[in-house]
This record gives sequence, C-alpha cells and structure tokens, in this order.
Amino acid sequence: MDATQTLDLNTALDRTVLEHGTRAALAFPAGDGTDALWTYDQLRDKVLRAAAVFRRAGIGRGDRVAILHRNDPAFITAYFGLTRLGAVAVPINFMIQNPEELRYMLDHCGAKGLVTQNDLLPGVRAARTFLPSLASVWTTDMEPAEDAASFWPALAAHGPLPAAAEAQVEPDETVAILYTSGTTGVPKGVMMTHRNLVSNCAAAAERLRMSADDVAMAVLPMFHTFCWTCCVLTPLTLGGKIVIGTQIAPPLPWLEAAGRHGATILAAVPPVWVLLSKNAVLQAAIRERGLFARVRLCISGAAPLSTATHDDMKRAFGLEITEGYGLTETSPVATMNVVGAPRVGSVGLPVSGVAIRLAADGEVEIKGPNVMKGYFQDPEATAAAIDEDGWFKSGDLGSIDEDGALRIHDRKKDMIIVKGLKVFSAQVEKALLTHPDAREAAVIGVPDAAGDERVKAFVVLAEGSAADTAALHRHCRENLDAYKRPREIEVVAELPKNAMKKTLKRLLREREVAKRSAA
Repeated sequence: MDATQTLDLNTALDRTVLEHGTRAALAFPAGDGTDALWTYDQLRDKVLRAAAVFRRAGIGRGDRVAILHRNDPAFITAYFGLTRLGAVAVPINFMIQNPEELRYMLDHCGAKGLVTQNDLLPGVRAARTFLPSLASVWTTDMEPAEDAASFWPALAAHGPLPAAAEAQVEPDETVAILYTSGTTGVPKGVMMTHRNLVSNCAAAAERLRMSADDVAMAVLPMFHTFCWTCCVLTPLTLGGKIVIGTQIAPPLPWLEAAGRHGATILAAVPPVWVLLSKNAVLQAAIRERGLFARVRLCISGAAPLSTATHDDMKRAFGLEITEGYGLTETSPVATMNVVGAPRVGSVGLPVSGVAIRLAADGEVEIKGPNVMKGYFQDPEATAAAIDEDGWFKSGDLGSIDEDGALRIHDRKKDMIIVKGLKVFSAQVEKALLTHPDAREAAVIGVPDAAGDERVKAFVVLAEGSAADTAALHRHCRENLDAYKRPREIEVVAELPKNAMKKTLKRLLREREVAKRSAA
C-alpha cells in the first residue's frame, strides 16, 4: 500500500478488495467447534450493510458510536461501517466492570449508538439511564435482547449502503476516539485520524516486511491500538489474512488456531511471551503439533521485554522477538527494531516519517503523521501534550544510541528521587527479575517522613517458589547500588493490571497512601 496515495481507511479497504477480493480476510470460531472464513469481498459487503443499518438509525458524519465488544468479526464490521458514513468509532474496554466509568466515557464522547454483546448489556443498562443521547444499542448475539436491536439480522435485512450515500472523508478527519487506560486519573479521549492510522500501517508494514502473504494472529484485545493497528488494520490494508482469537487465556485455543491457519505473525505483550518461554507443557504442545511452523515474526510491545524472556523464546522455538515502542497517541508505532536483527534492550529506530528527540530531562518526544489530532474536548491537555511544532511529549524517559536507536528507561512519573539521586523503577524491576523465583515485579517511590522517597518493590513469585523477602533483599544487594535498593519488598499474589497486562502503579501508590493514612 502506498500511504502517499491512500490516506483514508475506506479507500484502503476498497483497494484491498479490488486486488484481493476472493482471498481470505478473516478466520474466526464459528461457534460449533469449526472455523469460519470471510473473503475480502464478503467483508466489504457486510461493512456496507452495517453502514446502511447505522444510517437508518440516524448515524451520520461526525457522530460517535461506541464498540464495547470482544474480538470478533462484528468489531471490524461495525468499525468500518461507521467509517463509511464519516462517523467516529469509539472502541471501549469490554473488561470495564464499573458502570460509572463506562458512563463517563459514553457521556464524554456523546455516544449516539453502541454495538455490544448480551453479557455486557447489564453495565450498558446501568450507564444508559444517565445517557439521553445514547439512542441506539445493537447486540451481536443471535439471541435477541429486549432493550437492544439485533445486529446481524439487521444487516441481513438491509442492502449495502449505496455509493452515493458514502461520505467522502478527508485524511485529517477523526475516525476513532480511543480512551486511555486512566493510569493517571480520568481517561482522556485520543482522537485518531485516517492519516494517523493509514500512515502508521504503511510504516509498520515497511519495517516489519509485511505482505499479502502474511497471516496475523489477532488475540490481543481489538479495542487497544496495538492489536488494532498491527494485527488488524495493517494486514487488512495489504490483503493479508487475520486470524481472530476471542480471548488470550487459556492460550492453547488461540495457539491451535495460529497453527491451523499457518500464522506468520504473532503479536503479544511481555506476560504472554513470558508464559510461552517458561511453560514446558505449552512448549511441548507447540512443538509436537507444529503450531509455530510458519511463524516468521514475533512482535512485543506495550511494556518492556526482559532480555531473559527474549533469550528463552529463542532457545525454546528459535524465534527472535522484535520489540517496538509507541503509545495510543502515536497510532501506536513510533519505533521498531529491524526484523532479523533485534537489539535486545532497545526498542529500535523511528519508523518511516517519524522523528524522535529527547528533551532536556530525557523525556522522549515524537513527531510525525502518526501523532494524534488531540484529546477530545480537552484543548488544555492537548496543548500540554503537543507543542506548537507538533512534538508530542510521551512521558517516557529514554536515551538514544549512536545509531539512533531508542532505549526506554522508565515512565517519567515512575522515576524515584532518593536523596537527590534518580532511581529508575524499571532498572530495579529488571534486577529483581533476574532472581529465578521472581515472576513479576513493580517498583514505586514511597514518601517518607523527611519528605524524601524510598524504594518499595512488589514481587509476584513463581509457582512453587521457595524464595522469601530476605532472599530477594540479598539479591538486590548483589545487583544494585545501595541507593537503588528497595527498602521494603512485599510479596503479593498478583499485581493490579489493565487489559493489556500493564501494571497499574497508580493503584499501588494509592494503596500505600491509604495504608499509611490508616496507620
């Protein structure tokens, strides 16, 4: 795909259909233990029917429609049905349990409609009471619901949207609003444009050497930009095949699907790679059944990948993991290692069209066509995040190697100051994870009575581990400078995480504050 010629998702899909219409676009569970396949011709037909259904419901250019849904062809169909009208898709984390949080996002974006599933309707009902603008709700389950229209029967009953009714969108129109995970407070709505996404797909495809022959496994949640751009949009713009995994745990079903369809690309977050690199039972199944027979590319993102995990994957399967870096606000890919020559510990070079620089304090700043339009209805936050020259402040601290490769050291807000000295929480976590019994670690700064900070670590031990906090402290003494060592180590059963398995340090800090207030 030529990003200079194709700058909107509607044109991108049409070009793929023109060139690869009879090829398989989506493979997904049929519900009876078998797999279903859609060609690109079939996908486009369903997209145009969805657009007709949305239009009949009064959805038009600029209207926001939420998609609260697990990975499924319905997610893709609804998203592209909305783009045909110039409407804005608002993917929302289906794991949100708090109706108030759901209500906030639906109210903030002024959602006029919502596409969801029956088991998620209770939260929608609780939120909908306070949302007069939410006029239409569709469920994609075959069993009808009293307070939601049935999505698939509606598509079957309507013809495709006429070409004359399609919106002629501009590259810089908002195509989606993605709400941040809220790790720092109230979620912000990141406005993505057609240009953002199409240019990022082209840049990712170039760096990852992707083609129409690739088969991408989409098992990370589609509401998150990592999966959506790398595992859905990029293969789709090339004419590749997308294998849909409905859930990431347990892993064997989607691993078997990857094997059945000859997946060539696997994208995952570090906890998944840790599991695959250490679980002997899964490794045996993968090797015996040849599930990775065609895999040529493993991608990691959303959080730092340890050297040990990279090495373990290489020993177990002979596969290198290519690490990249980006944020929701950057579509997300900003940098990526070169396929076949990963620099372990580095997140690679900027992708085509993207520039990286460091501020005086080491904060990574990013500029390019991938940088968001801004935060929806929040000009102050937008101005704080993007300067007048278009440089986006990432909030990450890093360094740049002599060859221009980026290394991420920590989140700016996670840096700890101990008696005036900087301590990167990521460095302490990395040291802790070299202990054989430490499975996960999270490090925060805890204020002390003198107004300084001290280092505290939370550690999840491997199953059957015999280690204790004394052993972990000894390990830190052997591997860290004195001022970087945790003054307190707490062994916990699990760490609080968001949908992408990223540790929510905000919650750990809040717990510490509450604990000290109660003492």
